[in-house]
Amino acid sequence: MTWNSTFTKPAKPLQRKTPMRRTAKAPPISFRPADKEAADWLKRMKSRGMKGRAPNASEKRFHDLLASVVGCIACRQEGMYTDYVSIHHIDGRTKPDAHWLVLPLCGPHHQDMGISGVIPVHPYKTRFEAAYGKQTALLKKAIQILLDGGFMAPEAALAAAGVQEKCPASVAADPGAAHNALEV
Repeated sequence: MTWNSTFTKPAKPLQRKTPMRRTAKAPPISFRPADKEAADWLKRMKSRGMKGRAPNASEKRFHDLLASVVGCIACRQEGMYTDYVSIHHIDGRTKPDAHWLVLPLCGPHHQDMGISGVIPVHPYKTRFEAAYGKQTALLKKAIQILLDGGFMAPEAALAAAGVQEKCPASVAADPGAAHNALEV
């Protein structure tokens, strides 16, 4: 093999004279709108996440009880039983007793999924209440279903829903039966 006169065989591999520095991560590039209107739009569009505090253990147990025993309260009004539900807060998540004022609703009854014949509470609250009843009345029915099934409803849930148990003389001997008699 003949060698080109401009090519010489390297004596040793190429090496860096100074070691590469390890630097901190580059700061993220932030989007900066050009005008004030775009900046206001961006501020409005930022998600603030779910507002309100997280439910405590007793509130979670109440939600689980509603979901497993009652199922979707709107489906129950139509004569069906659906136990795959999400918890709908009747009056938001930030007010006092917000986690006691909840309804178990299946996906189609909770949020619009485009299923014909099903009226979801979001975004059709008025039509939902016209078809199935007021949300507070549905909560009272759900609590009554729990009590009729022999389950204990937490006192805080009863108070938040405005449900008062009455204990007639015939039921006074059996304290467990008092949960089946409600005064709405």
